[in-house]
Amino acid sequence: MSFEELQQSITDAAAPPGELSLALQALWHDGRGDWEKAHACAQDDHSRDGSWVHAYLHRKEGDLGNAGYWYARAGRARPEPRVTLDAEWDEIARALASR
Repeated sequence: MSFEELQQSITDAAAPPGELSLALQALWHDGRGDWEKAHACAQDDHSRDGSWVHAYLHRKEGDLGNAGYWYARAGRARPEPRVTLDAEWDEIARALASR
């Protein structure tokens, strides 16, 4: 699924498309404003991708200490404070959708 198709499904679909990984499902739910469902998907994904999304979600929540732990688990540096949450969401979604 392309990044554009992912974005369209957030607007048009009642549920995340079945072919999405747990990490992309988490971003899908977050894109619909459901942090709790997004977090549940990220927690169930024990991969580096899941950890990256998990980190983003805790950054969004404002729990920067927990976010830092998950960025480390993902092998990622914490984004600079000037990087918006929307920009980080796009970066993660583009990276994961391209696989």
